[in-house]
Amino acid sequence: MTVVPLRKDDQAMEVLPPAVEPDASPQRSPAADPKPVARLKLPAVRDVFDAAWPPVVGILAFITLWAVLAPRVETSLGALPGPGDVWDAFKGLMVEFAAAREEAAIAEAAGSSYSGPPTFVDQILTSLKTVGMGFVLASIVAVPLGLVAGMSKKFNAAINPLVQVMRPISPLAWLPIVTMVVSASITSDDPTLPKSFVISAIVVMMCSMWPTLINTAVGTASIDKDLLNVGRVLRLGWFAKLTRLVLPSSLPYIFTGMRLSLGVGWMVLIAAEMLAQNPGLGKFVWDEFQNGSEKSLARIMVAVVVIGLIGVMLDRVMMALQAVASRNRTV
Repeated sequence: MTVVPLRKDDQAMEVLPPAVEPDASPQRSPAADPKPVARLKLPAVRDVFDAAWPPVVGILAFITLWAVLAPRVETSLGALPGPGDVWDAFKGLMVEFAAAREEAAIAEAAGSSYSGPPTFVDQILTSLKTVGMGFVLASIVAVPLGLVAGMSKKFNAAINPLVQVMRPISPLAWLPIVTMVVSASITSDDPTLPKSFVISAIVVMMCSMWPTLINTAVGTASIDKDLLNVGRVLRLGWFAKLTRLVLPSSLPYIFTGMRLSLGVGWMVLIAAEMLAQNPGLGKFVWDEFQNGSEKSLARIMVAVVVIGLIGVMLDRVMMALQAVASRNRTV
């Protein structure tokens, strides 16, 4: 753009060139533009293969080694079951479950209740309910304590000795104490929750709450000090600072502690059910061991495999919840 100066006797001003006339050609409306098409980008076949073959080879190698070595191991109940024997035992347990459901349906149709023994699937559901209750109780206690401990050095110093003493206590030591306390507290003949369920859930809580408490305290204490200074400048209240600054920043630590607590709780539950003879997978394993039939060892190994698979499933569920919470958190 050029500027044309005037003579001295003219007014002190600059003359800009005339504006260019707008193009008379019709403008295309934004609605007429083609909309971009969202395309799902699939991973390359080579990448999928490179990610999949190591675990597949590892699992196949383990199963092969198991199938070769199992017949050579003799026990009091016979040879150690191989993968085929375990699969057959699993199918037998599913047949028993189907038969029990049919009997329950017939009993309900006749107006009575099914009084048969719990099946393998029923034991799985009982264990999942118990570990869920214990995990929820542990989170309700551990997360608030961890937040306060991370925000207050004095409170952290006060509870740290107790945490270090109680954290390594075995569930087998907690079980008699919890059993006596619950039995003395629940005296009703028909309680809302069975005593065995309450006992197992409390034992799970007592043994699994510590990873969540410790990780929550560490995550809260490691918050960027600039964020806390911003909160002071904005004069945020205690609750506002907790919900807007502390919780979003410490959320990854909290979920890491909860994942560890859920894994510990699942292991503790099996031991508690086995020792206290409470309904669940632990009792199923113990009953099969005491049964001593030729099929007992294969059924025990079915329970062992299922316990491991459920543990992996629970961990993946917590990972998915952590991903959702981390994606939605705002700092």
